[in-house]
Amino acid sequence: MKKRVWVIVLVAVMALLAVWGGMALYHAWYDRKAPNFKGSMELYVYPWMDLEEVTDSLMASGNVLKANSLKRVMKDVKSVEVGHYRIDSTCSSMYVSRMLHKGWQTPVNLTLSGAIRTPGVLARKIGAQMLADSAEIASFAMCEDSISAYGVDRRQLFTMIIPDTYQMLWTASVREIFDRFAKEKDAWWTAERLESARKQGLTPREVSVLASIVDGETRYVPEQPAIAAVYLNRLNTGMKLQADPTVAYCFDYKLNRILKSHLLVDSPYNTYMYYGLPPGPISCPPKSALEAVLHPDSHNYLFFCADPSFNGQHRFAATYAEHLSNARAFQKALTERQRGK
Repeated sequence: MKKRVWVIVLVAVMALLAVWGGMALYHAWYDRKAPNFKGSMELYVYPWMDLEEVTDSLMASGNVLKANSLKRVMKDVKSVEVGHYRIDSTCSSMYVSRMLHKGWQTPVNLTLSGAIRTPGVLARKIGAQMLADSAEIASFAMCEDSISAYGVDRRQLFTMIIPDTYQMLWTASVREIFDRFAKEKDAWWTAERLESARKQGLTPREVSVLASIVDGETRYVPEQPAIAAVYLNRLNTGMKLQADPTVAYCFDYKLNRILKSHLLVDSPYNTYMYYGLPPGPISCPPKSALEAVLHPDSHNYLFFCADPSFNGQHRFAATYAEHLSNARAFQKALTERQRGK
């Protein structure tokens, strides 16, 4: 009888061990091989986050299929690396823990678009998308020692930046970000584009300066080659550019309207006072404006003013008399519009 009891106990223990072993094997397999996430999620690990906070963020996402699996592997992780990580439905718990521990980051898209008129605006746009602090970025962008490494001075800052979408690590340092800008700028200036600039009698930097003025005049891309041609015609005939955006730049873009008194500001950027191009771009010109300067329209226009229909476009003129007529038409329409309001 006792022997029978011992046999039963032994069988029961063996059964329990088998179940326990089976469960352990299943957990080990599931933790390492089985996908434990649904959908796709973007995880940002900040410098101040510890392992517990990172685990809580994963749990709170609603993307974890089996919480116990993730907890099992995360408790053995010694540390996590700061960074941006993309976790999708192919990831196991073990893969995610290793990803976070070893810093297998997923690059982010850094997009520069819209009006970028000052280093401060540039810094805020970068800082809003990257880990780097916007104040540190602005300081770097306005430091002659930092910028001189790229063969430019502060006035030429925007000649080295081509607005675009850049894929890079979220944790990239400020210098790494600007290194990337410089690399992409060099790649953008192909032999073909350099030859187009030469045909216009401009250096690549001068193309950027003029493109910034064109962009300041109109964001209507189809019209930019016509605007570019007007300014090139003025340069080629020895006229002053007389570009309102350069005056706005002299007043830090704080003017609601440019008056005659503003045209008297003594600045090398005031193209109403000085001939030729200003010493640097007045904004960061987009690709469309750069291409407009490289491939301008062919016409003999020297003047343009806003269209009286307020459609965001311009009327062009070859003579000053024609220009005055267009200007009067616009002023009349503007007066009537203001009265209507």
